[in-house]
Amino acid sequence: MLQQFDTWIRAIVRWCGYVPNRDLSGWVLLTIAILLGLLVDLVITQVIRFIVRRRPFQTLGYLKVYVRWAFWVFVPSLFFLLATNVQSARFIRRHPVADKTAEVLFLITSTWLVIQLLKVGELLLVRQYDTVQDVNLSHRKFVTQVRFFRRVLAAGIVIISASLLLISFQGSRKVGLSVLTSAGVVSVLIGFAAQKTLANLMAGIQIAFNQQIRLGDAVVVEKEWGRIEEINLTSVIVRIWDRRRLILPITYFVETPFENWTRSDASIVGTIFLYLDYNVPVEKIREKARELAENDPLWTGDTFAVQVTDTQPTCIVIRVLVSAPDAPSAFDLRCHMREQLIAFIRDEYPHSLPQTRLMLAEELKPKEE
Repeated sequence: MLQQFDTWIRAIVRWCGYVPNRDLSGWVLLTIAILLGLLVDLVITQVIRFIVRRRPFQTLGYLKVYVRWAFWVFVPSLFFLLATNVQSARFIRRHPVADKTAEVLFLITSTWLVIQLLKVGELLLVRQYDTVQDVNLSHRKFVTQVRFFRRVLAAGIVIISASLLLISFQGSRKVGLSVLTSAGVVSVLIGFAAQKTLANLMAGIQIAFNQQIRLGDAVVVEKEWGRIEEINLTSVIVRIWDRRRLILPITYFVETPFENWTRSDASIVGTIFLYLDYNVPVEKIREKARELAENDPLWTGDTFAVQVTDTQPTCIVIRVLVSAPDAPSAFDLRCHMREQLIAFIRDEYPHSLPQTRLMLAEELKPKEE
């Protein structure tokens, strides 16, 4: 029974490509390599935790969040690759399946690790830049450029990694080489252009340099007001004021006219329209509007005007202009002033509200002398 069991074990090991010799065999070496890689992961993780407890570092926090799992897989794959390339041990017979598996795993895990490290590098570069405030135009410009080029670089790394992966297999080696050669790159780009991907990429590069839009910009697109939330390689996500998301191709912002309310300055002029009767005292309305604006902290003091801009058969149109530091403040300022002006007119000059006059035919007859 024991002899038959030993024969089965040797047959399984021989099928795997490693023939035990003396006290060591190839599969034992590979297992030890993987375990050693996990041990290194564990030691490094514990050291980092010890350092963070003594003195927290933001960089280590980013590494823990974005790189931890990629690193845990990368180190064992590295040791596994080294074990398959041991040349000095004559008692170990290399197996093609194990070698190819090690190469593929190492290529995939290293690509994953580099992409995650790029993400950490981006966060370290933009961590001190505030993109929430509209006035920080230079901050939003820099963050937009960094994020775009990080995505472009990550896409390039994925393409190169996929090409190397194809080269590692005999049947697809020509395909991988064609991607890496100039002729292959041109053919790939032409294929992308046919699917408008190249157009999106070029539009993204143009936006990154010309800054038609930046992260956090207030824009009006498709008759909707919102803010630029994400700028990807092929699309832009706009967060609408009511928390909906409008997803547009990135070429939209190159080919279609749109409004950017924070292109060079976040300040904006708000407009209030009042439809009042012809007998309204315009000067009193102007004085009250000035008083309300001066007492409102949202008014910047740059722009103020009260003008009769139109006359209609039943009323006149009074326009009030006030300046605010940004679009949300302008909206709130307009609401405040509109409410208080209506209350003022209702209480002090109720006869100035819009009226409809009817005159009887008898009143239109000329009086007899």
